[in-house]
Parts: sequence; structure tokens; C-alpha cells
Amino acid sequence: TGATVIIEGETGTGKEVVAQTIHKLSPRAQNTMMVFDCGAVPKDLIESELFGHEKGSFTGAIMTRQGLFELAHGSTLFLDELGELPMELQPKLLRALEQREIRRVGATRSLKVDVRIIAATNRQLEEEVRSGRFRQDLYYRLSVVRLQLPPLRERIDDIPLLIEAFLADHLYNRLPDGSIKCRRVSPEAMALLSSYSWPGNVRELANAVERAVSFASSE
Repeated sequence: TGATVIIEGETGTGKEVVAQTIHKLSPRAQNTMMVFDCGAVPKDLIESELFGHEKGSFTGAIMTRQGLFELAHGSTLFLDELGELPMELQPKLLRALEQREIRRVGATRSLKVDVRIIAATNRQLEEEVRSGRFRQDLYYRLSVVRLQLPPLRERIDDIPLLIEAFLADHLYNRLPDGSIKCRRVSPEAMALLSSYSWPGNVRELANAVERAVSFASSE
């Protein structure tokens, strides 16, 4: 469907992987999913990044530039770390979601956009709403479908499956002739991996497997 989705979970649980999968299984899959990390862009540039700007609208705006909402027209826009979005920009995002139109910085007219939104956060948005750090109306507008990704320590049964995928898919497990270097994990190693709490979740597991393969000779 084209429903708005919000994905909640700890850092490293695979929220962007889930977002990519939702996009690939949607009618918009033929178009590239656009990604915006709300916590990685300076506060004063977020509006321009999302909605674009007109030439001369601010110092350094030497040309008209499309924002990610325009670039994602007909596709999906993934808003990562949504909880980091400043309060003063949240009403503009809410308007874009409700009206399906955006206005570039410095523009006098609005533009219609057809964008499916998937958002992710490692914060508890309900708590952020209660504490006044996130708008309640924006929270409810985004919460059409809510997915909660459990941490890896709560889904230990996934560890063998994840490792199997890492060993099959990643180039670090390939020898110079292209053959696979490590084909299995010893029972002792798997028991150790399954007993660890993985505070860094799937991302930490992926790094541990790459490190182990780098030093392994057979398994």
C-alpha cells in the first residue's frame, strides 16, 4: 500500500533495511527511495534539503535547487532519525504530509508532490510527545502503520540466519578467485555469539562477523 509507516527501534536494529524492503515491495519500487537523515544535517539547512530553495533566497543560494520531496515524487522518502527534527520545522513537515504539497524556501507558490513517507526513530516518540519535544499532531499523522523492531538480544534465533546471509553476500568473505572463504560457524563460536547481549544490535553483529572472517583460516 501507500500507507505512511513509522519504524521504531534501537540503533543498529535494521530500520533502514526494513524501510528499503517496504519500498521494494510497493508499487513505487521502480523509483529510487530517497533518504534523509534528520540528525546529520545542520539545523539551518534542513528546510532547504527537504523542500528545496529558490535562487537568492538566502546567502549562498546561487541557483534554484529541488528538495528531497520533489526528488522523491512518485517514490518513497525515508526520514531517518525523525526524533531529531527541530520543533520549528515539524509544522512544515506536517503540512507537507497533510496537503501533499511543499513550498521551496523563498518561493511564492506551492508544488504538489506524490510521496510515500517512511520514517524511523530510535527514540520513544510517545514519550517525546509527552515531554513536549515532538508535536502530537505530527506523531498521529505519521502513525498510520507503526512497526517496532526488537533489539537483537530479544531475537537470538535470528543470529544464525543473519550470519548465514553475511557470509553469503559480503565481499570480505571472498577469496581472490571469487570462492567463499568461510562457509560455516563452529558450534562453539555460535554458542558464544548467541550468549552475548549485542548492545549495538545487528550492526555490531555484522562488524563482528567481518572481523572474525578477516582473521579466520577455515571457519
